[in-house]
Amino acid sequence: MRVTDHAPHRRDVRRWQRRLADEREEAEVYRSLADRRTGEEREILLGLAEAEERHAAHWKNLLGDRIGPERRGDLRMRLLVLLARRFGSVFVLALAQRAESRSVYDIDADATRAMAADERIHAEVVRGLAARGRARVSGSFRAAVFGANDGLVSNLALVLGVTGGGVTTSAVLLTGLAGLLSGALSMGAGEYISVRSQRELLAASRPDRAARAVVPHLDVDANELALVYRARGMSAEEAKRRADAMLRSGGTEPRTAESEEDGHEVVGSGVHAALSSFCFFASGAAIPVLPFLFGLHGSAAVVVAVVLVGCALMLTGATAGVLSGAAPLSRAMRQLAIGLGAAAATYLLGLAFGAAVG
Repeated sequence: MRVTDHAPHRRDVRRWQRRLADEREEAEVYRSLADRRTGEEREILLGLAEAEERHAAHWKNLLGDRIGPERRGDLRMRLLVLLARRFGSVFVLALAQRAESRSVYDIDADATRAMAADERIHAEVVRGLAARGRARVSGSFRAAVFGANDGLVSNLALVLGVTGGGVTTSAVLLTGLAGLLSGALSMGAGEYISVRSQRELLAASRPDRAARAVVPHLDVDANELALVYRARGMSAEEAKRRADAMLRSGGTEPRTAESEEDGHEVVGSGVHAALSSFCFFASGAAIPVLPFLFGLHGSAAVVVAVVLVGCALMLTGATAGVLSGAAPLSRAMRQLAIGLGAAAATYLLGLAFGAAVG
């Protein structure tokens, strides 16, 4: 930390006041999230809040009698506090993770090295908490994002393709609605089958609990229990140790973080994923049809459809970026480029087909 014998510059005082306000806002974020949770997650979030309050005390001590009236943190932190109070979801944790990763304490001469290290560790703690939430919503979220994106791109491509072919507005509208319904049903059915199949594969790989009942009857001098553990990927020594422990306990084995039952992937409900996929595909596919549904036609309808779909593609891309801990803008632009590129290719094919037929 920088130490001076003279009064700090006004610029430094303002910076300290901003740091103090931001730390107070961060502490409020974690306390608001803790209010919506119980058990271990609540304790972890309260621990993070206490750490942020400790950092706030550092800036408060630097300011001394120059602390001034209580200030608000920057706009992003204030928005995060509002979201934490209202929702407390994995989305808020993902935003908090990004906020922690943007810490400037590494380059702030008035922040201690311990504070900079704390912020790095806080980012990892929040990453761990967010990972728990991502695991809980992974199946439904994947279906929702893929469903909405597929609906937007496929139906925009379909609508632009037939528009380029020179068909009437009523034919475009009928084609778009048919594409919406058929695509939503196909997505929902495919997602249900996919998730159900994945769950069945995982169930087939899960150890049979009934097999433990025969453990007391095994020949302790020549048993194959160690082979079971070796087949699961353990070394010969570790497998023998686990087998001996199982024999001594008479077939009971404590559940641990490394037990096979705890390690299987969380894939979610097949019905829930199918419904999410159906609804989000339908909502995405409806957007390029809206201009034609409200009476627009020709170039005006095409332009409005492209603009609406472009905004929706950027929104889904940014949302996926935030939840995955990535930069939302780059994910939004990637989603926009891919979606509009596919639609443009279909439109050009429609123009070529229409010219050839004509």
